[in-house]
Order: sequence, then C-alpha cells, then structure tokens
Amino acid sequence: MADIEGMRQIDTRHGRVAVHVSGAGAPVVLLHGSPGDHRDYEAVLPRLAAHHRVIAVDWPAYGASPAPEEPRRTTAPDLAGALRDLVDVLGLDRASYIGNAVGGYAAACLAIEAPTRVSALVLVNSAGFGRANAATRTLGRLHGTPTATRLLSLPTARFGNPRPNAYVTDLLGRYAAALTDPAAVAVQSAVRRSLARPDTDLRERAAAIRAPTLLAWGRRDRIAGARDAWRAARAVPGARLVLLDAGRVAFAANPAAFLAAVLPFLARHGG
Repeated sequence: MADIEGMRQIDTRHGRVAVHVSGAGAPVVLLHGSPGDHRDYEAVLPRLAAHHRVIAVDWPAYGASPAPEEPRRTTAPDLAGALRDLVDVLGLDRASYIGNAVGGYAAACLAIEAPTRVSALVLVNSAGFGRANAATRTLGRLHGTPTATRLLSLPTARFGNPRPNAYVTDLLGRYAAALTDPAAVAVQSAVRRSLARPDTDLRERAAAIRAPTLLAWGRRDRIAGARDAWRAARAVPGARLVLLDAGRVAFAANPAAFLAAVLPFLARHGG
C-alpha cells in the first residue's frame, strides 16, 4: 500500500483501488457511482473533512484506480467485495459510509454483512432499491452492453441530473471522458448488467441493516427518484428519508441542502 500526496493504492480481490484521504476525526468513506470518481464529492468534501477523516474511493477503472483484470466481468457485488477488502486493509473497525448509486449498493451490502463496522449509513439515490420485474431486468441487460453504454450513458446521466450547476457540469464532463476508455466502459456496462439481476435487489436483505441510516435522496432524479426513495425507506429499518431538491447527485447539485442534512446526522451517529 503506497502513499502519494494523500492517496493510497490498496489491493483488493477485484483490483487495485485508489483512496484519497483528507481531514481528521471519525472516519467517513465516500463511494461514488458508475461512472464517476472521488471528485464527484468535491462540492462537499472540504466541509466533511473539517470534521472527519474522509476516505474518498475511486472504483476500479475510474479516477486513479487501474482497471481490474477482467473489466467485462465486474459486478456490483464485486465492488461490494472490494469495499470489504479496503475496510480490512485500512483497519476501519467503525466508520460512516456515504454511497451514491452503486456506491450506495456497496455501502448497504457492508452494513448488511458486517454490521458492527458501520456506525452510520448515508444512501444517496442508491442502487438496489428499484422495482425489479421482468421488464426492468430485460431493459437492464440491454442497456448493459458496451455499445449501449457508449450511446446511452451520458444522455441517461443528464436525464437523471436536470438543471446542472457547475459541479454537476464538471461531473458530466468526467463521465463523457470515461466513455473514451474501453476498460471504464466495460466496467460500467458489466455493473449495469449485474444490477438487473434478482440477486442484487436489496429490498429484502436491507431488513438486516442495523446502522442508523439517512436516505439523502435527490427527488428530481428521473431514474431513481422519489419512488425508489420510498422503497428504500420501507426496506431499511428506522431509516430517515430526506428528499432534496436535486437529481441523482445531490451532493454536487445541492451541496448546501445535502450538508444541512448529513452533517448533523454524522455528528450524532458517526462517532
């Protein structure tokens, strides 16, 4: 594990993962969606780092993380497994987790499988709580091909993030750049296919989550919006739901509202 100006490279069962560490205090782990990287959180990271040791992850093939050996075989459960390895290597006995989209899926899996290691859980338009039926699974499989990813990923991201501000515009620019990298495209399409499988539906498994959970959900997300938020709220015991005036990436689209909900929650539960 090498340190480079606050960045660490950690070997996991599903490839090397870069983590970017800043701040001091109780640890908070930031998990982005696919595509994306740790910079998706740049609008809120300084405020979080003022109170916490922030560990911002780049999933394999994104940001500073190299591609896994078999990018076309990478699944959402693989990313959850990589997170478990990362937690072990870093010695995070207790930490808070903020996860967006597939990052939320991975964080929720950790809370289900290793409940003593999650002090607080913040899910932001998380994957795993959508309505699963034959039609959505078929659409997910069709969408989860490299060709469809190249054609549809950016329009889908724009559709899920209406009225972008400067932070979201920069984020979408990074999404577009990722579409020029065959490995990143392969990972994105494979993860998307995996999320269409019945075994990645978290709605029943989420009953095992014991960590205090905040659903900081962008209600303007036209893909995983308020309906999925209510599904998640019903699935996670005791979860608190806050609907924010934002799309899929509320931390970038409406950082003030996001922090107003998240900072007090972490202060209460994230120690």
